[in-house]
Amino acid sequence: MLKTNRDRLVKVSVIGEVVSPVLGSAIYKVTADGEPVILPGVGGITYNIRVGDLACGWMADHVEPGVSLENRVSDSRMPQAQSRALNVLSCIGNEATVVKGDAKGEKGVVVGKHGGIEHVMTDFPPDVMEKLVIEDKVMVKAYGVGLKLLDIPEVRVFNMDPGFLDTIDPQVADGKLQIPVTHRIPAAIMGSGLGSSHVSSGDYDITLFCEETVEEYGLEDLRLGDLVAIIDADQSYGRIFRRGAVSIGIVTHSNCVIAGHGPGCTTLFTSKTGKIEPVIDEKANIAHILKLRDDI
Repeated sequence: MLKTNRDRLVKVSVIGEVVSPVLGSAIYKVTADGEPVILPGVGGITYNIRVGDLACGWMADHVEPGVSLENRVSDSRMPQAQSRALNVLSCIGNEATVVKGDAKGEKGVVVGKHGGIEHVMTDFPPDVMEKLVIEDKVMVKAYGVGLKLLDIPEVRVFNMDPGFLDTIDPQVADGKLQIPVTHRIPAAIMGSGLGSSHVSSGDYDITLFCEETVEEYGLEDLRLGDLVAIIDADQSYGRIFRRGAVSIGIVTHSNCVIAGHGPGCTTLFTSKTGKIEPVIDEKANIAHILKLRDDI
């Protein structure tokens, strides 16, 4: 097991409510090919799309798997401060507990963070989702912000519960951290999220509009919850192109039709000096790693 500073991390409660789907005033979205379409998007309880399902092929745009949370309490002195705390402090693998509604007491897990809309995505078993309704409250035990790898400090960690790190169980070999991933992705096709000043909230989109690149890298079977390697991407202090750098993310929302967008990735690891070695493993998906489903 890697040595970490987990004994110095703060575990704190944050809360959100199951948030309604939203649509912009334009209603139509214009695809990268110039076609106006109307499609489901962010928010809500997505009954038939969870981590482990394909990220592409749906009649959808930016759909979030499972149950989407947002803290809509507003403080006039600091608008959206509590929702921002929910998004920044929640980490992949954190425990999420329903604290209000017919599903009170049921537990799930944080599986994604979405930028712009600032949602936190949580996975619950299907029978629990059937009991949930919009505006039910879900509390997250936020734990992981500030996590460091003491054995290999050249690799920075973000948005990760220490327990999820343990379950992934990455190894150090020849001075590099070996991490299982389903795909290797070139930084050249990364879109929305590029240039952000930090990666402690939100996500970074894989654009899939070049069919040749999709075929070359086998991206047609990307799944929600996949761990993926982004090659030549440094996310130490935001998202930039840096030759030789390697970053690892988790796929957190579905494919998109809008130019510059695609399946989103929440950052988990990054090394600007290439101290990460991605190891291809088709089972490197949070649904398999945490045994969230019996059917994959």
